[in-house]
Amino acid sequence: MAIKRVKWMLKKAPETEIQSHGELPSILLHLLAQRGVESKDAVDFFLQPKLQDLSDPFELPNMLPAVERILEAVDKDERVLIYGDYDVDGITSVTLMLKVLAEYGVDADFYIPKRGEEGYGLSELAIERLLEQFGMIDLLITVDCGTASIDEIKTLTNKGIDVIVVDHHEMSEHGCPECIAVVNPKLGDDFQYLCAAGVVFKLAHALMKTRRLHDFDLKECLEMVAVATISDIVPLIDENRLLVRHGLSRLPMTKNKGLIALQKIAEMKGRVTSMDVGFRIGPRINAAGRMDEPEEALKLLMADTEAIASELGNKLNDFNVERQQFEKRIREEAMAMLEQRFDPVNDPVIVLGSRDWHPGVVGIVASRLMRLYYKPTFVIAIDDHGVGKGSGRSVEGVSLVEAIRDSDEFLISGGGHEMAAGLSIHEDNLDAFREQFGKYVLENTSKEERIPRIHVDAEIDFEVLSLEFLDSYELLQPFGSKNPQPVFMSKGVWLTEAPRRLKNQHLKLFMRQGVVERDAIFFGGGDRDLPDPPWDVAFTIDRNTFRGVTSLQMVIQDIRAAQK
Repeated sequence: MAIKRVKWMLKKAPETEIQSHGELPSILLHLLAQRGVESKDAVDFFLQPKLQDLSDPFELPNMLPAVERILEAVDKDERVLIYGDYDVDGITSVTLMLKVLAEYGVDADFYIPKRGEEGYGLSELAIERLLEQFGMIDLLITVDCGTASIDEIKTLTNKGIDVIVVDHHEMSEHGCPECIAVVNPKLGDDFQYLCAAGVVFKLAHALMKTRRLHDFDLKECLEMVAVATISDIVPLIDENRLLVRHGLSRLPMTKNKGLIALQKIAEMKGRVTSMDVGFRIGPRINAAGRMDEPEEALKLLMADTEAIASELGNKLNDFNVERQQFEKRIREEAMAMLEQRFDPVNDPVIVLGSRDWHPGVVGIVASRLMRLYYKPTFVIAIDDHGVGKGSGRSVEGVSLVEAIRDSDEFLISGGGHEMAAGLSIHEDNLDAFREQFGKYVLENTSKEERIPRIHVDAEIDFEVLSLEFLDSYELLQPFGSKNPQPVFMSKGVWLTEAPRRLKNQHLKLFMRQGVVERDAIFFGGGDRDLPDPPWDVAFTIDRNTFRGVTSLQMVIQDIRAAQK
């Protein structure tokens, strides 16, 4: 059983909180102050970000040599290949790079490694295969990978191939690869929140500032940048927020036939939110890579007819259904393992592996287990040679990158982000890694920090919840990493009738605070032992439209016995 005890943490607003600004409600100003928006100019920039506020792309490290070398390839009609990762960020980055180069007259080739055979990033096997397939290449541009591929890039340069890295991942402890340019915000002090597609967008902007394209509108790339930024769970702050805000607004009217097909398949109509991208579009693009056919996702985003896009969109949807079936089986097997060998109270981490698991879906299972047990988690698929490839998901305060470095002696390789990372490991070292990983977590966190928690943004009364309030509240969107959807708390809540059980253990609740009545949905609430009312309820709010009627919907995050 998962741990249900949750600590509620009520956030405090900074002392610089703005007291009034136009007709904005005070609760919205409170939420903005919590996000570091502490002046009236900053409020305007946050709520109404404008594309004209984008910074000079040449502020990114090594942008100038990258632009100069790409334009040299344009002028000399050189052979160019784009090498990208197989996830949403990688696929969209390859797509954007191909489209921009095509506008400059370059018919570039592309190569996307297969997750199961070649793994993440540049590998010697992938290099061998791409050279065999494409022959001699003048310029290879990596997107969403390459920063840590020091030896592999040396292999390419020794063959006379120039390399440009366009990436956003962390540096290797061994330094930077020697190549024409590594365009990565991690080499500088700014823009470290960008995903790879965001960096590619900046590169495209820099190219167009240097050599203008008269028949190409860079704004048409914003939809894909938004999809990548949301799907890669990078911070939705500063320019990321600006790019995503405008990209989401363009998605319903996009000219990209692949994105049109995906929205149709996902039954998306009209307004698009970050949640729509994260749960409907992103997983379908990702499914192709998880099923080891990432080129199908690229073909979809490059499709030039509705018929081709529809066919490929349905194919990705089928991949996603297949992925869900794999995931369900692996999750059930993982839960069975945990029942036998896991103490949810005292064990600090979860590390599971099996030879029967598909490497393409272990990350999703790791994410679900992490949320269920609130433990840093790695789930590992082991091949017939005893080599495991795993994905990890972390909790607040535990960096997986640092944990991997701490456990380096037991791993073949590993890296990624603080909250999500990947590794390779020999099957025989699984137990040793679990022990070292657990030791790292215990030494770097307190017992209090290891308790699951809900960060409550503000206490609010039911009477404040209205469609008018929702209109101003939605200016905070898009929600995501570093700009999470606000969680509210209401105290002294009573039931007006018994909870109604829905499918999948969801609950429909009918509640009253004072004389104001509200209903709410509690996803998975049927599994909970709820205290006797009165309650304190923690919840988010969303816009719900059903049969043409729009209402404010409360989504319960947690319930506790009312406290004074």
